[in-house]
Amino acid sequence: GVEKDFSKAVELYKKACDGGNMLGCYGLGDMYVGGDGVEKNVKKGIELYKKACDGGNMHGCFNLGLMYAFGNGVEKDFSKAAELLKKACDGGDMHGCRGLDVIYKLKVME
Repeated sequence: GVEKDFSKAVELYKKACDGGNMLGCYGLGDMYVGGDGVEKNVKKGIELYKKACDGGNMHGCFNLGLMYAFGNGVEKDFSKAAELLKKACDGGDMHGCRGLDVIYKLKVME
């Protein structure tokens, strides 16, 4: 079934992440944040996004930025969110560029 596939994905992402593959860390972070194939653990997901981001994976920076923007698992921090989204944008992640625009608009409305 689908659950079994999620479990296999978690296993492969973990193996990749432990082996230094930052895309694996980002993918594993997604699994923890969504509770897919593992018990949902947003804090663990955030740690993995941070590891991925620090390791040069811009999707990790983007997702981590969103967590700070919406206060999901961390205290809401627009400055930190903007910093992470800018890093993602500068690193070539177009979602980061669009997210940065949204953050500035949210901050103005706050």
